[in-house]
Amino acid sequence: MKFEHFALNVPAPREMAAWYVAHLGLQILRSSDTGSLAHFLGDDSGRVFFELYHNPVAPVPDYAAQNPLTFHFALFAPDAKALRAALVAAGATLLSEDTLADGSVLVMLRDPWGVALQLCQRARPFPGF
Repeated sequence: MKFEHFALNVPAPREMAAWYVAHLGLQILRSSDTGSLAHFLGDDSGRVFFELYHNPVAPVPDYAAQNPLTFHFALFAPDAKALRAALVAAGATLLSEDTLADGSVLVMLRDPWGVALQLCQRARPFPGF
C-alpha cells in the first residue's frame, strides 16, 4: 500500500495551485480546467501528494477559523526561517515559530486562503529527505 494523495475542497484551486508552484517549488502534475478544477500537486520527486479542487456539493471548510493543530500539512524545509520570510512576503501569515531542544525548527503559517501549513527543518530528517 502506498499513499497517493489527500484532497482539499478550496475556493480557488487554480490560484492556490499557482501560489504553491511559485512559492514552494511544487509542480502541477495533473489538472483540469473544467468541473471541480482539480489540480494535483507534487514535490521535486515527481510524486503527487495533494489535490486542490472545488466541489460545491460539499462546503468549503473555513480553514482560517480552524486551529492549525486540528489540520495542517507539513513540508520539509532545509532552511525554514528563510522560507518563512519568503512566504510571508508572498502573502502567508505567520502563526508560530519554534526551535525544539534538538535544534529542529517548526514554523506554522497560513497560506493566503487560510490553509495551515508547517515548515519542518528537522535536526534529524525523516528518511528520504
